[in-house]
Amino acid sequence: MELRQLKTFQMVARLLSFNRAADALNYAQSTVSAQIRLLEEEFGVPLFNRLDKQICLTEAGQMLMQYSQKMLDLQRETTARISGWEEPHGSISIRIPQSIGTYLLPSVLSTFRSGFPKIGFNVSTCAYDTLAYELKTGITDVAFLLADSIPYAELETEHLKTEPLVIISHPNHPLAKQTAMQVRDLAGHAILLPKHDCSYKMVFEHILNEEGVDPAVFLELNSIEAIKQCVLKDVGVAMMPMMAIKQELAEKTLAILPWSQEKLETAILMIWHKDKWLSPALLSFMDIVRAELKSLDSGR
Repeated sequence: MELRQLKTFQMVARLLSFNRAADALNYAQSTVSAQIRLLEEEFGVPLFNRLDKQICLTEAGQMLMQYSQKMLDLQRETTARISGWEEPHGSISIRIPQSIGTYLLPSVLSTFRSGFPKIGFNVSTCAYDTLAYELKTGITDVAFLLADSIPYAELETEHLKTEPLVIISHPNHPLAKQTAMQVRDLAGHAILLPKHDCSYKMVFEHILNEEGVDPAVFLELNSIEAIKQCVLKDVGVAMMPMMAIKQELAEKTLAILPWSQEKLETAILMIWHKDKWLSPALLSFMDIVRAELKSLDSGR
């Protein structure tokens, strides 16, 4: 078993495609297939289920993902330490809610890139159900969630800040003209929900269900920016993190509805596996995120 075979295996496992892995590694597909075949012969078990033109990891393949990540992390740590921390290269894989990714990540990457120009990024939206597995196997290096807690002892969780949640509408919406608003006032109105922006969607749905509120319609969109544009066109109301609407509030193109019940807020969590080696580049990225969020709190 060679490290190059493990790197090939991980690329195939991440992309679930021999063709795409070959392109990413600049190998011939036959080379990728041969390296995977050698690993399967060495272990005596298949690492991938091959179903027509699709593949997926077997149980043995999932186990190898965990161990191969540890071995490759150790190799990177050894290289970095012995070489005296020469200019890092490689990539960082993160999962992040759309709201944080859209309204915080660009400034973080702008700062980060000045110190680590050879580090690439693979950014995906949050996926709560698979997060523990992805962090354990190294598919994801660090993740962010809009949630108050997560129930995984093997994960390190840092509370970065508490983010206010607000219910917003067009300034001319009938609810925006009220001096106070109860949950029941949302009955009969169109409500826009994000498909992929973590737990505050569930918070909003729980509030509505608990009070038995029946909206006119739910509109689920896969982009938080699309939801905001719909609210700007007076399509309906939505719940969003405050960071996502600061510009529109300043321009008075959106209104915060006068919510008079329990305070709406969520924690922003940064999460990584407790056994993961944190490279200098990853540590720097995490520090920049902390600094950027602190600057938001200070009102910069």
